[in-house]
Amino acid sequence: MRTAFEAWAQREGHITRRREDKPEEYLVYETQRRWVIWQAALTHGAKAAAEAPSKFAKDAGQKPALTQDEATVRNRVLNEVLDAFSELDEAAGMEGVLKVIQGLKKKQKSLEDSKA
Repeated sequence: MRTAFEAWAQREGHITRRREDKPEEYLVYETQRRWVIWQAALTHGAKAAAEAPSKFAKDAGQKPALTQDEATVRNRVLNEVLDAFSELDEAAGMEGVLKVIQGLKKKQKSLEDSKA
C-alpha cells in the first residue's frame, strides 16, 4: 500500500522522504496528511467492498471487468471520503484529519448496526 502511495505521490510532485527519527512518517507535512487520507480511503473502501462481495467471487487468475454495481460502490465510497475531507479546514492539521477518519468509522459502524 505504501509503495503505491509513494509512486502516486511522486508523480504528483510530492516529496516522499521520511523522517529519520520516525521512519513511518513523512518529512513533509502535506505528504503525511495525504498518506493518512490515502489509508482512510482504502480502509473505508475495503469495508464497502465487503458489502458487495460478488467481485471477489470470480476467478482469481482473471481480472474481472468492473460491473455497474461495483462501479457504483466505488463511486459512493470515493464521494463519501471526498465529502468528509472537503469539510476539513486546512488549519485543522492532522487532528482534523484524524477526526474525519473517526467520523467515517462511526458512520460505517452505525450503518452496520442499523443493518443488523
